[in-house]
Amino acid sequence: MRIFTNWHTPAQAESGLREHLPEATVDRVMDAVGFARAWHGAQVRPTGAPYLEHLLEALEVLVAGAGVTDPDVLTAAVLHDVVEDTDCTTAQVAERFGVRVAGLVGWVTIPPAGPGEDKLAVKQASLRRLASAPHDAVLVKLADRVSNVQTLRKLTPDKQRSYYAQTVEFIVPLAEAEPWFATWYQDWSSAHADLAAPPDRR
Repeated sequence: MRIFTNWHTPAQAESGLREHLPEATVDRVMDAVGFARAWHGAQVRPTGAPYLEHLLEALEVLVAGAGVTDPDVLTAAVLHDVVEDTDCTTAQVAERFGVRVAGLVGWVTIPPAGPGEDKLAVKQASLRRLASAPHDAVLVKLADRVSNVQTLRKLTPDKQRSYYAQTVEFIVPLAEAEPWFATWYQDWSSAHADLAAPPDRR
């Protein structure tokens, strides 16, 4: 199972991008990196890593792994959490990067739970909705989840099991139509198959 954790900083990401993509695409994606960095600020992931590292990992997955070259898809991957996890709006994304990018970000954005709604149920409904998402939005989500689960063992045992189950139920089926992602998730599932078994309570 290949791990994508080489692009920790914008400089490393830019260097990697230039190995695979034309200058105009690199410039556009790096503009999105700067935009995301400004909005996410000092946010950190559950592992304690800077939030930007997750966004760059998703970008690395698409470029260095899946071989995606579409500037809008790559831009959306960098921005995929900016509406969900900051005060940035879809309109601001559309104004800066275009309607198509904003639409892709919208597909992978989990809406906030409303009054009386269960947060987990809202998230699962959002994940279930991806079954009808356009191809490019699915690519963004698959890359996002690769970043999240490639270092799954760093989470607590309970979170490992719940995240494994969620990924197998909602994400792995999406990957089946994408050969590179299908292979990656198959390898990942095999490497974490122990998480499918109930925990030993002895």
